[in-house]
Amino acid sequence: WRTLARVVRRSTGVLEVVDSRDPESTRSRRLESMARAMEKPLVLVINKADLVPGWAIRGWLEFYRSRGLRAVAVSAARGAGRRQLVEAMQEASQQQTSVFAVAGYPKTGKSSIINMLKGYRSAPVSPVPGSPGYTKGYTVYRVAGGLYIVDTPGTIPAGGGSLQSVIRGRGPEEMSDPVRPAVLLLREALRRNPKAVLDAYGIAETDPYRILEEIARRRSWFYRSTGDPNIEEAARQVIRDYHKAKLWFFVPPPAGPSR
Repeated sequence: WRTLARVVRRSTGVLEVVDSRDPESTRSRRLESMARAMEKPLVLVINKADLVPGWAIRGWLEFYRSRGLRAVAVSAARGAGRRQLVEAMQEASQQQTSVFAVAGYPKTGKSSIINMLKGYRSAPVSPVPGSPGYTKGYTVYRVAGGLYIVDTPGTIPAGGGSLQSVIRGRGPEEMSDPVRPAVLLLREALRRNPKAVLDAYGIAETDPYRILEEIARRRSWFYRSTGDPNIEEAARQVIRDYHKAKLWFFVPPPAGPSR
């Protein structure tokens, strides 16, 4: 957080990257408060727009804009939305030369956004004319005209409860007990998309523990001591599959469909 605060302080503005499947859970109120306190304009970048229906993306954009937030939807994986994002950055900064810090929770696609903006032929630039300067170790790329982004350690720690930390990108390798988060994730997936488990695994089951057992059986994952299905390994796989969008569901915007 201290590193991120230093970068935000030295930047003209902030790009906060969130996941289109659950934008609210992947927003960082602490980052947004930091930007407000330092009087830095913030652009909410709703990434992975290709993973949810168009009506949901439009609904989230309407929701955030109605609350005074500058929001743009992109799909960094497909290179879609770059022009709109650049325009939003230019409108937010209103300066001839501006540098934006890019931040987000793990797995929201911060690095993909940076790569999309800087382009394949972009080279690091230093120093940036008129910028407050950056310490060694920060790489600055020109996006367009006097618009720059800084590639920083801008990944926000994935805190929160068991389910929220998974949604925010916490990996199963970091968990001492992945079963509880995976169970909560499966319940949420089935609530949001009743076909999520069937589509991902071909399993027509609704009890999360039985789902984990069946995944373990199909992959021949068993505890050596007892011969029972290794549900811990199955739980890790379920969490990975959500991060890879194989286990698919999304949270609709609060206002409901805007088709």
